[in-house]
Amino acid sequence: MGILIYAESENGKYKKDSFEIASYARVTANKLNTSVTAVSINANDPSELGNYGVDKVLHISNDSLKNFNAAIYADIIKQAFEKESSNLAILSSSANAKYLGSLLSVKINAGYITNVIEIPKGFNPLTVKRNSFTNKAFEYAKINSNNRLLALSKNSHGIIENKTSAQIEIFEVTLVSSEINVKSTEKASNKVTIADAEIVVSGGRGLKGPENWGMVEELADVLGAAIACSKPVSDLGWRPHSEHVGQTGKLVSSNLYIAIGISGAIQHLAGINSSKIKVVINNDPDAPFFKAADYGIVGDAFEVVPKLIEGLKTFKSENA
Repeated sequence: MGILIYAESENGKYKKDSFEIASYARVTANKLNTSVTAVSINANDPSELGNYGVDKVLHISNDSLKNFNAAIYADIIKQAFEKESSNLAILSSSANAKYLGSLLSVKINAGYITNVIEIPKGFNPLTVKRNSFTNKAFEYAKINSNNRLLALSKNSHGIIENKTSAQIEIFEVTLVSSEINVKSTEKASNKVTIADAEIVVSGGRGLKGPENWGMVEELADVLGAAIACSKPVSDLGWRPHSEHVGQTGKLVSSNLYIAIGISGAIQHLAGINSSKIKVVINNDPDAPFFKAADYGIVGDAFEVVPKLIEGLKTFKSENA
């Protein structure tokens, strides 16, 4: 009756979210006096999960699973859930996991709570604290069903090393042939997605036009960050809608969010307020974004950003 987690990997490497949910599962398992098992698909080093408290890894190596497919992955995790006789599964809040969660909850007949931000307060029934209303409030939610599924909000628990000797078991799964042929869009290997990024650099109308986006792209490249924008920018066609961050766009829970030339409308703040550190660059000292910022720079972005890029490049070259 142990805890099962799905440890996401990309190009053979585990995402940091996987280590966070492993850490979360370990603490939860200690309260229940049970074990933690991870499902791992095409990862290069499944034993790495043992550094974060995982007792056993069900390792799957299959080239046909190279590209994420929510239906197939949900069925694989269901098979693992039943094999391990688990009654609690934990996912991250990555873009893929959000597609996966609803399908998996149906397959394992589980109550499903998203945006979880703390270790369960109770287990009979399972009671957890979660973010709600686009991170403007929190609530305590309960699951009364026997099977439970949680999705941990990014950066809510942290990564905690807890070394164990993880048992690696080759997991033979049955794939549904009708679903294997479903086409998946392969992600460009050189692009960091907004939902999964540790750092996001975002631009607004203060950049005056799409022709000035080069410095945003250069800053993002130096930081290894994803690029985002405000709603007016995407509405004007300066940037694709897939980069729009906010209440009606994508939600961001990055470790660092840099806003350049964005005033900070409440709809935008609702989409980024779960990010850990917010840096604002704006020439208007009364811009509402400064009230939500951890660090603010009042100045012309066309002067500040190039100097920031230059300073970062110097720092990286001196600390290479």
